[in-house]
Amino acid sequence: MEPDRDCQLCPRLAAHRTMLRAREPEWFNAPVPAFGDQDGWLAIVGLAPGERGANRTGRPFTGDFAGVLLYETLLGLGLASGAYGESPEDGLTLHGAMIVNAVRCLPPANKPLPAEIHQCRPFLEAQLKAMPNLKVVLALGQVAHQSAVKVLGGKLPKHRFAHAAVHRMHTGFTIVDSYHCSRYNQNTGRLTPEMFRTAVETAIAARAG
Repeated sequence: MEPDRDCQLCPRLAAHRTMLRAREPEWFNAPVPAFGDQDGWLAIVGLAPGERGANRTGRPFTGDFAGVLLYETLLGLGLASGAYGESPEDGLTLHGAMIVNAVRCLPPANKPLPAEIHQCRPFLEAQLKAMPNLKVVLALGQVAHQSAVKVLGGKLPKHRFAHAAVHRMHTGFTIVDSYHCSRYNQNTGRLTPEMFRTAVETAIAARAG
């Protein structure tokens, strides 16, 4: 379900990881595992680890700008408890939700290649299949959306990405889209805290339907 710490499936990502291990030996610098409630009904799918976020700390969306909005929203809606301290040791706990990236390793410039997204998809599929109560996937960004649609048996032409869009899959799952909570999207106003909260609330509502 999780790639090996020294996974070599994507040579470019493996080479980048090797470089960072030499430059930053105290960092996690490995495929970042999923985090959260394995029995949860919600899977939140991101793009890939951030260099100074998950790649450094070893927990998705932890230690970078995107994580603040994500975890504060989950805390505010009862999907997490504790306090987000930007560290895996902060004691934060997720309730009913699991966070996993479509690509487990840090890509240069935060841009995985299509082949790398494809190579990592079996790990996403294994994670989602291992969640017995999964009902809804919240896809953060277009790459996460496309990977989730493919993993859950849908066809991309029938399920086009759009913020807060709801996609009912013939396999019984529901995908809800959100713009990624990246620094760029927040700073440019493409995604506001209110918009992101609405997307998460839409995912909560989709659980019942």
